[in-house]
Amino acid sequence: MAATLPFLDPDQPVAARIDDLVARLSLPEKINQLLHENNAVPRLGVPAYNWWNEACHGVGRNGRATVFPQVIGLAATWNRALVQRVADTIADEARAKHHAALAAGRHGQYQGLTFWTPNVNIFRDPRWGRGQETFGEDPCLTGELGAAMVRGLQGDDPKYLKTSACAKHYAVHSGPEQERHTFDARPTPKDLAETYLPAFGKLVRTGVEAVMGAYNRTLGEPCCASPFLLGEVLRKRWGFRGHVVSDCGAIDDFHRHHHVTPDAAASAALAVKNGCDLNCGCTYNDLVVAVQRGLITEAEVEVSLRRLLATKFKLGLFDPPSRVPWSGLSTAIVDCDAHRALARTAAVESIVLLKNNGVLPLRADHESLLVTGPTAANVPALLGNYYGFSPRMVTLAEGILERAPESCRVVYRMGCPLSSPMAPGVNYTFGTAAENEITIAVLGLDPSLEGEEGDTVASSSGGDRDVIELPQVQRNFLIELRQHARKLVVVLTGGGAIAAPEVHDLADAVLQVWYPGCEGGRALAAVLFGDVSPSGKLPVTVPRRTADLPPFDDYAMRGRTYRFATIPPLYPFGFGLGYARLGYGSLALGAPTLVAGGSLVAATTLTNFSDRAVVETVQCYLIPPQDWPEAPLATLVDFQKISLPAGASVPVTFTLPAAAFAQVDATGRSVHAPGTYTLVVGSASPGTVATALGAPAPATATVRLI
Repeated sequence: MAATLPFLDPDQPVAARIDDLVARLSLPEKINQLLHENNAVPRLGVPAYNWWNEACHGVGRNGRATVFPQVIGLAATWNRALVQRVADTIADEARAKHHAALAAGRHGQYQGLTFWTPNVNIFRDPRWGRGQETFGEDPCLTGELGAAMVRGLQGDDPKYLKTSACAKHYAVHSGPEQERHTFDARPTPKDLAETYLPAFGKLVRTGVEAVMGAYNRTLGEPCCASPFLLGEVLRKRWGFRGHVVSDCGAIDDFHRHHHVTPDAAASAALAVKNGCDLNCGCTYNDLVVAVQRGLITEAEVEVSLRRLLATKFKLGLFDPPSRVPWSGLSTAIVDCDAHRALARTAAVESIVLLKNNGVLPLRADHESLLVTGPTAANVPALLGNYYGFSPRMVTLAEGILERAPESCRVVYRMGCPLSSPMAPGVNYTFGTAAENEITIAVLGLDPSLEGEEGDTVASSSGGDRDVIELPQVQRNFLIELRQHARKLVVVLTGGGAIAAPEVHDLADAVLQVWYPGCEGGRALAAVLFGDVSPSGKLPVTVPRRTADLPPFDDYAMRGRTYRFATIPPLYPFGFGLGYARLGYGSLALGAPTLVAGGSLVAATTLTNFSDRAVVETVQCYLIPPQDWPEAPLATLVDFQKISLPAGASVPVTFTLPAAAFAQVDATGRSVHAPGTYTLVVGSASPGTVATALGAPAPATATVRLI
């Protein structure tokens, strides 16, 4: 009988199918559909479903998967097309694993198609342990790469979603982890509109299916029940038509920590009435009580139910598999060679060369080299957090050993602990360094030191870092190692900025590899041995010291990121060297003035003066009139990843609408602000530090906005 019900007919309009199913459900059944773990309704043929799934940088927490670089590494690629390909591949593996689970009668957590990815919070402070899940500190870069992730995850089928993506955590959620259940973020209207919200708006315009509310309050309102964030901005201003999900346990925070409601029933009613449709947790069970007490009506419950059912129908969860694209994908594709090749490409493009005095690329005739350091043979340093797992995790040490010429003797020693004090006595690493031509020291962080609340085992601050310097034991080791190593290459692992001026001063070359995924070792080796020129660019600013940062619990943007910080950094946002000498020609503008509603063409020429092909990310920044109240020092407005053949000159053109020149006033409004603006096109964010570190001088020009 169930097969004849209208809601099971894939040829019926979705709205009619939803109406039919809603009419057949009892109130308890409707409420159960608003929790992340949905029970089956056998009498109607409705299957069980669990909404909680992760795909941060690969299908997460569901066994075997291709492990791509952590999101901060994907951000360092500055490559929209590559990020979309990665997300599309993740969705392929998700579909294969999901349909295999259904065939086995399994409907559990992490086996569905609704992925709580991507995290588009702004990495405003390098102490935040979850910053590794983000696309960095800049709203433009975050929005562009986050949108690419959404397009890849959701696909382009006219009827079905490949998977459902989710923009999280909305909004102003970026540490401290220990305070995330209690704090009230009170950014200025300008900071909110200029920094914290744009990436979310970009993803909504891209068509993201879901938005996750944050644990915290923003401007006094719990994010998962905020009339301003969910009603005024998300639904009314941006026209969002998908569903909203709470962060896990966030509804309980209303009465337990924020104290805006007296109990669970009131919390559940407040959340649903204000537009939070799905509860990750169990608080919405108390909606039965809330209806009885008159706190919410069944009709209001149905508003959220309809949004959630719409997502299920778009995913084909009620349709015959033969009707749904991707249902025939085999699990043989999971962690297959083609997917691993893509993971290797992404890892290669994520590696940022921060210093090179000529030691790199390594020559083919080196007699010997030492690989040392606490994260050289460390599998967690490949993974980051929210990871899947692969039976072939190629550590950095393994990748170097595999790639080194047969005539080169490769030696490995751990060298020093990750963070605990070094044991007294003799350390043979130093003598070994003296015996080898090249020493490659792999230092930095792993997920035991940074991550989410409850997910790390060695962070004293719930996953955050109290200080962003290299752990003291590693600094001491490096200083001693430098005295013995003939040539010293330092490779840094980790999910964010490491303030390590001593590394820059002591090493002959420095590379940042983040958490590079299952092919991380091979990717690093390809860069070290010159099989490919590094092309990664920093998605974050690297300060010189923790003391240069504003207080962690201050959500004002003043003094933060390249856009507002005035203290010179160790490495600037957007910076990254390659193995070629590049040059930018003059910047030519299509016109000296720009009017509202118009557009401006800016063109330059990028020249490769080397004898090898390279890839360069050309970045376009806008410097507004500095008499504008609290004007950003510069703002990224566009970027392109350009392939440069050996010895070639390539034209690069940006077309900027007048809207790109808009400024945000004190009320949070975007306004046309006449004045003289400077355009900077180059290899890093504006300033003298990048050029001093070896980046080519940028091209600049001024335009009058009238």
